[in-house]
Amino acid sequence: MRDYLLTLCVTAAVTYLLTGPVRKFAIATGAMPEIRARDVHREPTPRLGGIAMFFGLCAGLLVADHLQNLNSVFELSNEPRALLSGAALIWLIGVLDDKFELDALIKLGAQMISAGVMVMQGLTILWLPIPGVGTVALTQWQGTLLTVALVVLTINAVNFVDGLDGLAAGMVCIAAAAFFLYAYRIWFGYTIEAAAPATLFAAILMGMCLGFLPHNMHPARIFMGDSGSMLIGLILAASAISITGQVDPDALKIFEGSTKAATHAALPVFIPLVLPLTVIAIPMADLVLAIVRRTWKGQSPFAADRGHLHHRLLEIGHSHSRAVLIMYFWSALIAFGTLAYSVHSTSMWIVLAVVFLSAVGLVLLLLPRFTPRAPRWAEAVVPPRYRRRRPAAEPEPGPAAAEEPAVEEERVPVPAGVNGATAIGHRSRFSDRSKAGARG
Repeated sequence: MRDYLLTLCVTAAVTYLLTGPVRKFAIATGAMPEIRARDVHREPTPRLGGIAMFFGLCAGLLVADHLQNLNSVFELSNEPRALLSGAALIWLIGVLDDKFELDALIKLGAQMISAGVMVMQGLTILWLPIPGVGTVALTQWQGTLLTVALVVLTINAVNFVDGLDGLAAGMVCIAAAAFFLYAYRIWFGYTIEAAAPATLFAAILMGMCLGFLPHNMHPARIFMGDSGSMLIGLILAASAISITGQVDPDALKIFEGSTKAATHAALPVFIPLVLPLTVIAIPMADLVLAIVRRTWKGQSPFAADRGHLHHRLLEIGHSHSRAVLIMYFWSALIAFGTLAYSVHSTSMWIVLAVVFLSAVGLVLLLLPRFTPRAPRWAEAVVPPRYRRRRPAAEPEPGPAAAEEPAVEEERVPVPAGVNGATAIGHRSRFSDRSKAGARG
């Protein structure tokens, strides 16, 4: 565990320290697109945050290669090199897109090629546990098609949810934490070396997201762009593919009986990793709804709009920060609820806890205007919006007050626009979002 924590910390530190210089580089190269109608931010913000995240990935792999307990991952498996090859390709396409805005079909082709590069180097799904059937071995073409489909779906799910400050990085970090806990349990608890690469990938992915989040939280100073969102989406998919396609379910020997009975009993453990829809259910649901919505309107599935889940949270009255926290809450509930159920699938307390927390999440969705107030003793450490309002002191009467009549200051309301009044003050330049140079 110490080696994984060291790798995570080094990855986070490199990503954090490089994000500042990358921001200056993005500003100098003009990687600051105009504000579009679907954007939430009010001022042009540089992209290319994925550059820092990619170098954080390289640093994490380099450190892990020189650690005694993790060096065997590179000696016994080609998966780290496969991941780095696919990540470098998708990252390069993302950098070009952040600068020149490539066509959606070009990016889709690049995603498929990146997945194919990983498959050619051994990072692919070899078998699947199917309930009632047992462990089914896949042919080379079946494994390749399933791997490519899983990579493309995960990349686009993460890319679609990257619409608010800190949203994509935080949700992927939560999913990576769930993957790490499961993979570490398989690797350390059952001494299955085939789970070591997935554990390493999840730790590095957490470090990349944690290092980038301080720069990306609202108000964001830099965006990860497609170079970052497609990169972390690919690494998340690679973690699921590694532990699903390489770890033999029968090697766990958790259950007694036939292979069918063992696979059926282990279903809660493996299904979240065969198809990580349950771990990143919120981004995947957003992806499916976006495709259905755009196709129903006769538009391209890749056409941008303002119908994503985070946009709807803003429209019903939630603030930017609260919308992000609500998405965090649901992602953590689904990811860690599934993880807990995979460990103790017969425990009714886990089901009851998930149901209770789901009810709490629904209540939070229905209270967009509710602002909690901190107690008096905690007001010094909370943001001003959570402090109790104190009555303003009345001015003492005097000769100056008698001579000058009181004139009420006219306050210009902050325009809500299409996203709500999230800016600090009035900015007439963006009061009409239709004049902000909408594109896409």
